[in-house]
Amino acid sequence: MQEIYTEFIQKVLQNKNKLEQELEVKITNQGKNLFIDGEPDKEFITLQVIKAINLGFSVGKALLLKNEDIILQTLHIKDITKRKDLERVRARIIGKQGKTLKTLDNLTGCDFSVKNNEVGIIGDAEDIKEAMQAIISLICGSKQANVYAHAEKEMKKKRLQDQLILKDIKK
Repeated sequence: MQEIYTEFIQKVLQNKNKLEQELEVKITNQGKNLFIDGEPDKEFITLQVIKAINLGFSVGKALLLKNEDIILQTLHIKDITKRKDLERVRARIIGKQGKTLKTLDNLTGCDFSVKNNEVGIIGDAEDIKEAMQAIISLICGSKQANVYAHAEKEMKKKRLQDQLILKDIKK
């Protein structure tokens, strides 16, 4: 049995049946503490899903973590920069009306969420590395246009590699 604290207890309880059914575990709560009972691997996946919900992801996005290829990665802004104006750093990551995050979402194929001084990224294990690099660059002060250009270049490289692999398989 695993235990995890969640601030979004209401969100979890509203979707409790769906979570239990999808993840094949039993979820009980005591205050804001959740208790997860099930097979160890299912408990681990459920912990990841709850962490994603805590970071502000929707239940649907969090449930993507059931797939083996999809992972959750968190970055702590304070670990990356020594700047004191963290509100400005968060604003750079989010962009005007969330435009920066939407653009990065489209370029990297990953989903992003910013909560307090944490950035959560859900995506394919191969794409997470590029998404993390983009966020780190923004935190360190790189211009958005430069971050987008780099992400585009890396994704183009990845697509070319995938095409070459497919050609080799067809031969």
